[in-house]
Amino acid sequence: MAATRSSREDALAAGFAALAVCIHLLESAVPMPLPGVKPGLANVVVLIVLLRHGFRLAASVALLRVLAGAALLGTLFTPAFFLSLAGALASLVAAGLVHRAGGRFVGPVGIAVAMAMAHMSGQFLLAWQVFVPHPALINILPVLLAASLGLGMLTGIIAASVLVRLPVPNR
Repeated sequence: MAATRSSREDALAAGFAALAVCIHLLESAVPMPLPGVKPGLANVVVLIVLLRHGFRLAASVALLRVLAGAALLGTLFTPAFFLSLAGALASLVAAGLVHRAGGRFVGPVGIAVAMAMAHMSGQFLLAWQVFVPHPALINILPVLLAASLGLGMLTGIIAASVLVRLPVPNR
């Protein structure tokens, strides 16, 4: 029985990660007005997985998306990869904490906003500490966080609209 459950979870992780990677690849082909700011639509998949299947599967999907996306884009072990990984890890921590602490009082939009803000903060902190340790960098943080707020709301709204259309999962 445990092997079947593990195989089912592996299959779910692989399928959801493949979807997230496809969205990530499409998103990286679209030029954005602010460098380093992307809508984060692959996080819609991670959020839906978190809310439907739990944190462990969502973490697997997020990390697989970062690894596979970087491998396919040719950015594996480059600064872009580490920035993406830092953002994904911060986003996962925020999603887990808000989902657990907020319970039924915080919905997909609230969790998505926390994820987006944490993602940007994680990337910013790594960039500031490792790649561009210049004090003036802090001046762009408000713009980046404002973009995160708006884009987090967008991904949360998309996730919420998908969730209401999905059938109730068998547990």
